[in-house]
Amino acid sequence: MSQRRSSRFLAGAALCLALAAAGAGAEPLPGMPPVVDPHNLYSEAAAGKLSPAAADALPRVYVPNLRSDDVYVIDPATMKVVDRFGVGQVPQHVVPSWDLQTLWVNNNGKKAEQGSLTPIDPKTGRPGPDIDVDDPYNMYFTPDGKSAIVVAERLRQLDFRDPHTMQLQQSLPTPDCKGINHADFSIDGRYAIFTCEFNGSLVKVDITDKRVLGYLKLSHGHMPQDIRISPDGKVFYVADMMADGVFLVDGDDFKEIGFIETGIGTHGLYPSRDGTKLYAANRGSHRVHGRHHGPGSIAVIDFATRQVVTVWPIPGGGSPDMGNVSVDGKTLWLSGRFDDVVYAIDTTNGRVASIPVGREPHGLCVWPQPGRYSLGHTGNMR
Repeated sequence: MSQRRSSRFLAGAALCLALAAAGAGAEPLPGMPPVVDPHNLYSEAAAGKLSPAAADALPRVYVPNLRSDDVYVIDPATMKVVDRFGVGQVPQHVVPSWDLQTLWVNNNGKKAEQGSLTPIDPKTGRPGPDIDVDDPYNMYFTPDGKSAIVVAERLRQLDFRDPHTMQLQQSLPTPDCKGINHADFSIDGRYAIFTCEFNGSLVKVDITDKRVLGYLKLSHGHMPQDIRISPDGKVFYVADMMADGVFLVDGDDFKEIGFIETGIGTHGLYPSRDGTKLYAANRGSHRVHGRHHGPGSIAVIDFATRQVVTVWPIPGGGSPDMGNVSVDGKTLWLSGRFDDVVYAIDTTNGRVASIPVGREPHGLCVWPQPGRYSLGHTGNMR
């Protein structure tokens, strides 16, 4: 074997060993709240399991509108907009903090150095002063609660920050992940998988050592969006807007193992409160800026069979994008990205109510939600 081939072989073997070490059988991340039910890691985010830390929060739906630079606030009881306030430039997502005490508006800015975070007090529903942060497209939290992870999409890096002050702790470059975007964490909390929207791949990150473990190119589609782990922690579901469906990825071995067709422009993924179903929002377009009243829909995937059991079309067309499920699990709230509305979808029958909001709503947050802690995004609760 030549020296060059030998070096490549050793490098590949080292990567395999690193991936295996971060996979099945590893001890849970120190400081992470223990998994109560290994068959359903969403067990503590079930309907009725509202944490005392979130019990005093106003029941509200917070809607960031990225083209009008504001947040609309909806009272879910009346289905009406009850407040509106300006934030920084290009608000993308509203993210609950790990300790459930703050909702962070991710203002992506026009350029990488222009971003900010706007804190919202969930007890009053009112915003506080902005904190300047470079390029906050999205945000997650390490499962031990010690760091916020700002997803700096334009900079192609993850910025680990103090979860309260947002002071920078460490940056992790992800140079081969163009458009680093959404994430979810393994059942033991030791690694996360992030989607790379603009080069059709995924990146696996060691949370303990804060290092890149490897990249995985998806077989087709080439625009992965949201990602969620199965209740048993064995499979990651990856929405792909160009593939019109969901890839299945073995997280520990970091390999693609299947695909589920769901609908045009698959984008957001949200587990039901009982952990048996996954709601896949199909935006109805392959374009980043789609048309009004497209063929949007929601596909309901059964976790046990990995099959679509029903599809709910948006009456008259629409563009369901991002959001989450209500406290009781009876309503799926999603932004209508290209239609300037929010959808409230009855999870028992798929009936849709629409509420007008600002220009181009994106990652809305339903609050409060059940769960002991938040891993970020629009409420990745465990």
